[in-house]
Amino acid sequence: MAAYEFTVSVRTQYLAEQSDPDRSNYVFAYTITIKNTGELPAQLISRHWIIVDGNNRVEEVKGLGVVGHQPLLAPGAQFEYTSGTALATPQGSMKGTYFCVAEDGEKFETAIPEFILSLPRTLH
Repeated sequence: MAAYEFTVSVRTQYLAEQSDPDRSNYVFAYTITIKNTGELPAQLISRHWIIVDGNNRVEEVKGLGVVGHQPLLAPGAQFEYTSGTALATPQGSMKGTYFCVAEDGEKFETAIPEFILSLPRTLH
């Protein structure tokens, strides 16, 4: 087990009721679970997202915390939050990093694995 490690998992959902395909506006929610799989308590300080739509248009988002929180996680503890993004295309992807600081002052980054945002497929 690494001393400094967060593990990130993601679930996504297309929000049809908030989307307007006629205006190229597709809204997605994503729920992120961050678990401290390291040996020391650590705090998530900031985030950096790279959002790519189906036209390969890239948007970067940086900011403090996540949904107004900078969670301090003991080893084995987890924090879950839901946020969202809007794309101009029905498909896209997101990935990024969290900047974290451990209880001993050590700084580290945690990768947010790339995940796909896509309209659900319809079967006929």
